[in-house]
Amino acid sequence: MSKEKKLWIAFILIITASFAVLGYYGFEIYQKAPPMPTKIVTTDGQTVFDGQDIKDGQNVWQSLGGQEVGSIWGHGAYTAPDWTADWLHREALFILNHWSEKEFDVSYEKLGSEEQAKLERRLQIELRNNTYDPGNKTISISPIRAEAIKYLNSYYKGLFMNDPKLDELRNNYAIPENSIKDETRMRQMTGFFFWTSWAAVTERPGAEVTYTHNWPADDLVGNKATGDLLLWTGFSVILLLFGIGIMIFYHARMKEEEGPDKPVQDPLMRQTITPSMKAVKKYIWVVSLLILIQVTFGVITAHYGVEGDAFYGLNLADILPYSISRTWHVQLGILWIATAWLATGLYIAPAVSGKDPKFQKLGVNFLFICLLIIVLGSMAGQWMGVMQKLDLTQNFWFGHQGYEYVDLGRFWQIFLLVGLFVWLALMVRPLIPVLKRKTSERNLLLMFLVSSAAIALFYAAGLMWGRQTNLAIAEYWRWWVVHLWVEGFFEVFATVVSAFLFVRLGLLRTKTATLNILLATIIFLSGGIIGTFHHLYFSGTPKAVMALGATFSALEVVPLVLIGYEVYENYRLSKSTQWLKDYKWPIYCLIAVAFWNFLGAGIFGFIINPPIALYYMQGLNTTAVHAHTALFGVYGMLGIGLMLFVLRSIYRVKIWNDKLMSFSFWSINIGLLLMVVLSLLPLGLLQTVASVNKGMWYARSSEFLHQPGMDTLRWLRVIGDTIFAIGLVAFVWFVFSLNKSEEINE
Repeated sequence: MSKEKKLWIAFILIITASFAVLGYYGFEIYQKAPPMPTKIVTTDGQTVFDGQDIKDGQNVWQSLGGQEVGSIWGHGAYTAPDWTADWLHREALFILNHWSEKEFDVSYEKLGSEEQAKLERRLQIELRNNTYDPGNKTISISPIRAEAIKYLNSYYKGLFMNDPKLDELRNNYAIPENSIKDETRMRQMTGFFFWTSWAAVTERPGAEVTYTHNWPADDLVGNKATGDLLLWTGFSVILLLFGIGIMIFYHARMKEEEGPDKPVQDPLMRQTITPSMKAVKKYIWVVSLLILIQVTFGVITAHYGVEGDAFYGLNLADILPYSISRTWHVQLGILWIATAWLATGLYIAPAVSGKDPKFQKLGVNFLFICLLIIVLGSMAGQWMGVMQKLDLTQNFWFGHQGYEYVDLGRFWQIFLLVGLFVWLALMVRPLIPVLKRKTSERNLLLMFLVSSAAIALFYAAGLMWGRQTNLAIAEYWRWWVVHLWVEGFFEVFATVVSAFLFVRLGLLRTKTATLNILLATIIFLSGGIIGTFHHLYFSGTPKAVMALGATFSALEVVPLVLIGYEVYENYRLSKSTQWLKDYKWPIYCLIAVAFWNFLGAGIFGFIINPPIALYYMQGLNTTAVHAHTALFGVYGMLGIGLMLFVLRSIYRVKIWNDKLMSFSFWSINIGLLLMVVLSLLPLGLLQTVASVNKGMWYARSSEFLHQPGMDTLRWLRVIGDTIFAIGLVAFVWFVFSLNKSEEINE
């Protein structure tokens, strides 16, 4: 049996087994998610919330921006608090103060330590006892908790509406006045906040941990790290070291194969450029414009961290609140990166056969128009949703779904899914004749099509939740999109495309490239698919999810330890022939991808992945460190590199402005590094210390985040952001300058 066949079998087995595990424990999540009650009642018979109030409250929270305004269960934005942790701590203090004043005639803070400990223990018994009745589906609470809910409803009403006493706090949280304009909606949202905090402090039936595995950390309510967190953290580190050892052993005994004889001239100079390939150029123009727009919203979003209601004195929040600027910043990042990769696929597919199937150019142009409509339409709908101009059903379909990275309204999600299948058809049609010929490239092209099909198929996971689906279940499916679609199969697609380009340039043998791709994909997906669970430790999931997530997410890091070899190989290839100097910057982008893969995805990713680390770090700026360096450093730089490969092929004899590209490349990468090192990383580490010492509520509080030293760290981000933004402006200038002085070669 050939090596290729063995690897294909291993690939199929890994995919099948991994999705079987993911599906089985997905079913468990459905069964063991925190229950949604039909009513919340007091022990003396008063109804506090109807179940429908909580469901509608979840939709109100989503319409406000959802995870783009603070976070729930640690998932979301970083400027406002985590509302679960915030509610839980405020509720605890209210009850403790009530008991203290009633029994000792002083506030809780003025009590001696012995009396405080006594009241805290009573509080923990009160809050952690599971009073959900599965028979009538009600949650019973004591009258004192009902009083706490009444108090907190008043507090959050003042915060999200217009209490002048909370103006400073509202500014610190970047929440505009009257973000919610209707008192009924406001009460419904506080019902949802209560339910998320109830799940975070109520112990599962027959267990001594809460539905969120004792997250968030808060000693007052007895939420402390468990032995399971420590056990599976240790196991994940051991497995990581074991995996690294195996990888090094395998690499050491792997025989180096001689590369092919390098072509005397650039093979792409002889390649036919079809009409549909020429049509791809406008995708690159639009991607370049989207980069500028995304960076602009990123600057605005970052500035809201120090001036929550304005932009350098300009009253911007009334028309462009933080939740919208952050939504558009995150969404456009995903969309321009995806569009750059999709455009590369549209360029490569006809290049293989050298001709377009019938109506290929029409399809490319049609898809382009669809993508523009999706981008502009979804952005308009999100603005209308956050500005409270849509009802809750309209918001779900056309406005803001409130889930980070998948904020698009359901209509726009369906539209995008249809667009991805149109793209898949445009990829398959030119390759069918080549596949029928069974050339040496056949397995490589099959992998290309498999990864393309996965991109189209796995976005459909975003349709698996409904308007009022239990948050724990919605989170399960959301991470199918964010982790499996963005971090998983796009990664496979990128690996295939990069290798394919080197094959077309005559720098890699087809068989070598195919074997390397299959092996890399097997290694990555063997940890990556089940590793999805590392995002779900504290999202209302059973214990097994933590065990699996910790184990398999550690394996995701294993292949990154040998990334230096990839960097060296790419650099060596760039120097192998004289004509390859024309591809210096596309190849340098791949080198940058390898660097950020190691630092951003590997080091910064593993810092927050082990259960005990994430217990204290989830929802802090340490997450933003990983997000920026992995999303832009890896996927963004790869998108730029792929576009440069396409541009090098289109503008064949154009002499590039090497100084401009050099300035752009180094500014982008140095700016990104400074953004992290000077601001995000120290902010995140200081928050982690606060989270360990006092609790998640404090690490995310205005009291902690708006100390003078913390404000200084946020301002220091301007240095990296400015260098980074200037580099991207230079890149966009470079792209458009290519078209100014030369038409495409025929």
